Amino acid sequence: LGGFPEPQGKYYSSVGADRAFGRQLVEKHLDACLQAGILIAGINAEVMPGQWEYQIGTGDPLKVADDLVVARWLLSHLGEEYGVSVSLEAKPQKGDWNGAGAPTNFSTKAMRESTAVFDEIIDKMRAHQQDHIAVYGAGIEERLTGKHETCSYREFRAGVSDRGASIRLPLQVARDGKGYMEYRRPCANIDPYVVL
Repeated sequence: LGGFPEPQGKYYSSVGADRAFGRQLVEKHLDACLQAGILIAGINAEVMPGQWEYQIGTGDPLKVADDLVVARWLLSHLGEEYGVSVSLEAKPQKGDWNGAGAPTNFSTKAMRESTAVFDEIIDKMRAHQQDHIAVYGAGIEERLTGKHETCSYREFRAGVSDRGASIRLPLQVARDGKGYMEYRRPCANIDPYVVL
C-alpha cells in the first residue's frame, strides 16, 4: 500500500479491503455507542476513502445533541487504539473530494401529518439562509462549492430526492405526503446545540 488513493466513487457504502478503510474502528465505535445508550441509527462508508458516516437520532434535539457530542468523544478515544486521528473538518482533503457534512433530518408534528406545511418551512429557511450558514461549521465555503453533491453555500434549493439540494425531501416522504426533511448544509464540525 501507499501513494494517493484512486478518485472518489468506489468507496461509498463499500466493502472490501481495497475500499472500506477503517471498518474495525467504526464497528467498534458503533458497539460502544449502543452500549452507552446513544441513539445511533447506523453507519456507512462515505465517498472519500477512510471517510465514514454515522447517524444519530431519532430523538428530541437536546438528546440528539448530547449523544452526538459523546459519540464524537468515543470515536476519537477509540481511534487511539488504531492510531487513527479523527477529523471533523468540513473539507479534510483539498481537491476533487467531497467534504464532510452533518446532514440534519428534522420534523415537526405538522410535518409528520402532512407535507402541506413544507413550502412554508422551506420559505422561512430560505429567508434566513445567511444566518444559518454562519453557524453551520467552519470551512463551509470550501465544502459547499456546488461541485460535490450539495449545491453551493451561496445557493438555496429544495427538491425531492435531490442530493444537490440544500434541503432534500426523501422520495418516500413525497409519496406518503408526510414526514421529514433532510437539511444537507451543516458541516461535520457543527456545534449541534446551535444547529438543532
